[in-house]
Amino acid sequence: MVRTFLRALGLALALAPAAALADSIDGFWCSEAGLRLSIQGPALVSPGAARLSGNYSRHAFTYQAPAGEPGGGGEVRMQLLGEDMVRVDAATGGMEPVWRRCGPPVS
Repeated sequence: MVRTFLRALGLALALAPAAALADSIDGFWCSEAGLRLSIQGPALVSPGAARLSGNYSRHAFTYQAPAGEPGGGGEVRMQLLGEDMVRVDAATGGMEPVWRRCGPPVS
């Protein structure tokens, strides 16, 4: 687990300069563990399907995670690292540090 985190951190640091070139953080995001969330402007659908509002900028998003969800009870910060990758930092832990862009959910 530590090795995976260090690899992801190294990759994130290597891609950090690409953040300024990325389009926007809007869209669907997936973790390797199968969690999903979506961002559309200040609107977010959390991994637990809660509809929330957060602090949106073109390349970053911050929200308060609901209790009982990954990062629950604390602030979750997301920073776009490139067109298809976002760094996630949850104040209370419980979330993978790197998420990738994915398509909309299929019902």
